[in-house]
Amino acid sequence: MNAIIALIILCEVGFWIFIAAGLLSRYVFKLPKLGIILLSTTPLIDLILLVATAYDLARGATATTAHAIAAIYIGISLAYGKSMIRWADQRFAYYIAKQGEKPKKLYGKAHARKEVKGWLQHLLAYIIGVVLLLAVVYWINDPNRTEALTNVLRIWSIVLGIDFLISFCYTLFPKKEKHTSS
Repeated sequence: MNAIIALIILCEVGFWIFIAAGLLSRYVFKLPKLGIILLSTTPLIDLILLVATAYDLARGATATTAHAIAAIYIGISLAYGKSMIRWADQRFAYYIAKQGEKPKKLYGKAHARKEVKGWLQHLLAYIIGVVLLLAVVYWINDPNRTEALTNVLRIWSIVLGIDFLISFCYTLFPKKEKHTSS
């Protein structure tokens, strides 16, 4: 297995371990300060991945799809990290700690706004990832060594466009609540 792929997997696992430890500290062990510290250290995981990827490329490695995925991972983590933690916090509080309100399913305009917000987060992740990918392309300055990065960039651009269409469709065709007959 490619070392960068292994590191991406470890970073993702580490991200959720820190979140789980933070939520357990906060709700189960009643240590809210420790919980906040654990939750707020998740960006360090991104830094580890960024440094490892840069080091691998600086040693002369040819950029692979794994290196591009590392940039995508960092973009997504930075753009969605806070909302993923909030999502996990709400569910942990309700389902595990039996605190707060049950997370609500959204319909209509509220669901459409959530989808548009999600697309805007995707756009932010894309911008961060593109900046990282283009910085590497510029830094290496060898199209043969960075071809995988530009290929992934093209694919991600298409995915962003498809996500735009799906997300904004909910504005035109709002999600309706299913009514059950009694």
